[in-house]
Amino acid sequence: MKENVIVTGGADSVGRVIAESFLQRGANVHICDVRKDALVETLRANPGMSGTVADVGRSDDAQRVVREAEMAFSGSVSVLVNNVGVPGPRAAIEDITDEAWQHTLDVNLGGMFRLMREVIPAMKRERQGVIINFSTGSTRTRLPMRTAYVVSKAAVESLALNAARELGPFNVPCNAILPGMIDNARMTRIVAGIAEESGRTVEQVEADYLKYISLRSKVQPEELAQTVLFLASDAAKKITGELLAVSGNVEWEI
Repeated sequence: MKENVIVTGGADSVGRVIAESFLQRGANVHICDVRKDALVETLRANPGMSGTVADVGRSDDAQRVVREAEMAFSGSVSVLVNNVGVPGPRAAIEDITDEAWQHTLDVNLGGMFRLMREVIPAMKRERQGVIINFSTGSTRTRLPMRTAYVVSKAAVESLALNAARELGPFNVPCNAILPGMIDNARMTRIVAGIAEESGRTVEQVEADYLKYISLRSKVQPEELAQTVLFLASDAAKKITGELLAVSGNVEWEI
């Protein structure tokens, strides 16, 4: 049976690579992203892929994503990849505003919950489906000045683990992936910001990051995509309730 896949945040970086990898595997793929220009460009480059401009932090948008995906598929969703996330504020705990705190939770945790809530009834009814949530290796190392982000992602892990128990009797596995230092534009911006704040060069900051990664290397988006495709394959049908780090083993973060 052909896979019907939703990838949130699928218009660029890791999300786009995941979506394109599923498309190459022969799946029906629907993406969503809050950035219309990026989404339109991705769809133009990938004939056969469908998409929705949406903010998954909003309940009505999450519902619309699933409704439009099901229309595009002429069927129910069989794979949900909850990739979308925001970095949240970079601030001391006492300086985080209510608005920044709530927005981070609404998107990073609430968005995943809302998409899951929409697709689970059909998965349970059909007794098949796969849910993959993206967390972060920072939940293991902890990361000062990024409390809202780390807390939201720790909650994402609990969401995945609890869902695995609840959905297991319906043959629906749920797992979370914990990336490390990804070789993408977002990490490049983070490293550049730290370099500017600390008076170091970008090369020095990156070297400091890598010395606390056991494999001394960044994670490529393609490597994360291959992990997602594995978890959505028959080879992984008995893997559920797992927090799978794809990070080279992040020992500590600066």
